[in-house]
Amino acid sequence: MEDQTVKKGLEGVIAAKSEVCDIDGERGRLFYRGYSIEELARYSTFEEVTFLLLNEHLPTAAEFEQFSKLMRLSRDLAPQVKEMIRAFPINGSIMELLQSCVSYLSGYVEHRIQHSATCNCRDTLHQVAQIASVVAATHRFRQGKEYVAPRPDFSHGANFLYMLHGTAPDEDEGRVMDTLFLLQAEHGFNASTFTARVVASTMSTCYCGISAAIGALAGSLHGGASERAIDMLDEIGSPENVGPWLDKALAAKRKVMGMGHRVYKVKDPRAVIIEEILRRLSEKRGDYRYYRLLKKVEEEFIKRFDEQGKPIRTNVDFFSGAVYSLLGIPRNLFTPIFAAARAPGWLAHILEQRKDNRLYRPSSLYTGAAPRRYTALENRQATS
Repeated sequence: MEDQTVKKGLEGVIAAKSEVCDIDGERGRLFYRGYSIEELARYSTFEEVTFLLLNEHLPTAAEFEQFSKLMRLSRDLAPQVKEMIRAFPINGSIMELLQSCVSYLSGYVEHRIQHSATCNCRDTLHQVAQIASVVAATHRFRQGKEYVAPRPDFSHGANFLYMLHGTAPDEDEGRVMDTLFLLQAEHGFNASTFTARVVASTMSTCYCGISAAIGALAGSLHGGASERAIDMLDEIGSPENVGPWLDKALAAKRKVMGMGHRVYKVKDPRAVIIEEILRRLSEKRGDYRYYRLLKKVEEEFIKRFDEQGKPIRTNVDFFSGAVYSLLGIPRNLFTPIFAAARAPGWLAHILEQRKDNRLYRPSSLYTGAAPRRYTALENRQATS
């Protein structure tokens, strides 16, 4: 074993074949089942992309009507789930609440469909449709407000904003939110998706897999970058402070949130789309504060690293937090929204894992103590 290479973080290791998502990190291309993210963002909806990810093809008009009806009628939360949200500690992590709710969804009394490790989860969309409802309800309850029932005439994005704010968003803002969900719906074998597949490989249920994936997303190295990008802007304050702030941050080896990606060697294609959304929304609101500050950070950061021969570019989290903020969404919901968006991708990978399953069981290279004899307790010496 001594001469075997250890791939920390499994970097470069191909763990499975997949037909769900293709990422070209060198050219900045992203495809969901062969469809470019640019075309999907321009023409499609979160509901249609959910169908695509779960069913492996774009729906016909009849298929979409049936699927959309099922998904929209699955949004409402049962009284038991609402009670669980109300009872959760007010200072508790919303991501941990989401984990608990997803587990609860599989067993509450009004959920009549039998779930197992081999069921067809395309027939039940609670774990996809209701995560956004849980996020909205959690925020309202913590604000001392009442639950807002979903509206089946709204898109997934528009309905989320409606359930969150209690007022109907305009058509443009509903479309923006729906596109943000769509852009985060899937992204290959990232940490949370791989977690979901590992759980699925044990022949556990989709609810267990998605709950585990949410736990992985909650970690600071996976989810949460969009929230910290806004914190960074608050710390910088104004465009003229960007250069001095960056110099200090880089000298202290601080990470600049939203810059760089494990896969992309060029600008994240989702960041390109969200940047344009932010520009348009800023123009509509007459509020360019975030947009101008982010563009200045991007410009100054790229200049410094290009000079060092390190072409590091923006990722999806760089601009997304600013769009959320302009939509009136508080920062503590950014990562939970990520979970709500990624649910169909997780489920698609769980279903794919079940097709030709093999339990994940990697090896490790032991580097601990050599074999040694047991010493009785009374004869042991203290170690430094």
